[in-house]
Amino acid sequence: MYKVVISDPISNDGLTPLIEDQSIHLIKKNIYEIPSKKDIHAIIVRSSTNVTRKLIEDMPDLKIIARAGVGVDNIDIDTATQHGIVVVNAPDGNTISTAEHTFAMMLSMLRKIPQANHSVRNKEWNRSEFIGHEVHGKQLGIIGFGRIGTELAKRALAFHMSVQVYDPFLTKERAEKLQIENVDLEELLRTSDVITVHTPLNNETRGLINKNTLSITKKGAFLLNCARGGIIDENDLVSSLNDGDIAGAAIDVFTEEPSSNMALIEHPNVIATPHIAASTIEAQYQVARQVSEDVGNFLEGQPVRNAINYPATSKEIHDFIYPYVELSQRLGRFLSRCTLKPVSEIQLSYSGDLTNYETTSVSRGFLAGFLNSRVDQPVNIINANVIAKQRGITHGETKASETFGYSNMIEVTVKGEFGVTTIRGTVLPGLGGRVISLNGFDIDFTPKGHLVFITHYDHPGVIGRVGRVLGDHRINIATMQVGRKELGGYAAMVLTFDESLSESVIQSLQQTEAISTVTAISIN
Repeated sequence: MYKVVISDPISNDGLTPLIEDQSIHLIKKNIYEIPSKKDIHAIIVRSSTNVTRKLIEDMPDLKIIARAGVGVDNIDIDTATQHGIVVVNAPDGNTISTAEHTFAMMLSMLRKIPQANHSVRNKEWNRSEFIGHEVHGKQLGIIGFGRIGTELAKRALAFHMSVQVYDPFLTKERAEKLQIENVDLEELLRTSDVITVHTPLNNETRGLINKNTLSITKKGAFLLNCARGGIIDENDLVSSLNDGDIAGAAIDVFTEEPSSNMALIEHPNVIATPHIAASTIEAQYQVARQVSEDVGNFLEGQPVRNAINYPATSKEIHDFIYPYVELSQRLGRFLSRCTLKPVSEIQLSYSGDLTNYETTSVSRGFLAGFLNSRVDQPVNIINANVIAKQRGITHGETKASETFGYSNMIEVTVKGEFGVTTIRGTVLPGLGGRVISLNGFDIDFTPKGHLVFITHYDHPGVIGRVGRVLGDHRINIATMQVGRKELGGYAAMVLTFDESLSESVIQSLQQTEAISTVTAISIN
């Protein structure tokens, strides 16, 4: 008999697969109210229960943690992985709900429905105060074009809106098929009547809509955020609303929740909801059903569909292969930042002792690292190949004999609209994962921490000029690696720092003589 704790309120209908399973005993109670946490094999949570390191360690028999929803910020995934515990979520269950809520917020905002309703409830009849706007003929700008953005575009087109999208990884073919236009962020901001954000929250998107981006936004535009709190700088938004540059905003998610930013919430041109975009009976049923099926399947020894991490393997295989999985994930994160355009093909090649092992997890590790910052859902080695296929990326792996002097080596070739990029990596005893070649440059560095990748012409004084720029900004270089193909030709350098560099420093480096490109990359 497996004990499964339902720690947060969850759709009872969605729990049917577990309720009907005679081998499962359900306990509907907050996990923190259960005195003895031994003999608990699974726990299902929403956003209220924080699954911390201590809680995980208090449940020695725990096998699986399920999040009935998308976000897993309330789960210590690293600790779960260390303890061989699988973490699953339900990434698809609330897609329609969130898209519909976003569209409802847009209509309500443009037609001033909440304000008009409040006025009528106050026994007023001020029709002239609530003259709104039609969405018909308006230009909708969608920042981030994942599952929810795609569903939103379908609805906008049905209302005869024109749709443009900012998503650096959206292919031209897919955009044409969906009857949308893919543009850069500046053009979207300048020309869109309504702007909605649907990106994940990460280092690249935090504060994406801020004072600078709002200053180039079309005057009188409307802004929505039903994705993640923190993508929009709330204080900068209030300033733009006060100045009349932004005509209105509809917000479902906030930097801090519950939000105390009353200047935003109480602004007359703002409508707000308490993070309820996914709160429909249908969505709650779907997410509960998905995680219930995964929990039941896993406890019975069957595969799961939506794993965030991955199950432990035998100690012998794990000890050998895991460093290469970790390396491949970091190579993926690195190349994803170096190739900020659509990708069509990824090819991995293995050599040395790696050819004697099953390397699927290594390949999927690269895909997961590469795709994680490009899509609006968690990507892991379980679902990476499926998501790659959905994004139109073909991928494969081969085994090679040439090791270039290393006992084991991974070579990755990425092809897309930018051209071809190649990287090689290995794991060295005592040093861990290393990059040993990048686009033909012999270069040696650890793909971890705060890095800056610079391509430049191999002219005298370039390294000194880079050092002078950083010195003028009082920035200390932790390490520097340089490589070139031929004297006086193209060269590259990778620098590491204790902290990420500001945009102004990156711009100063970019403007330095003989520098071609400067790319800042942070890898955990």
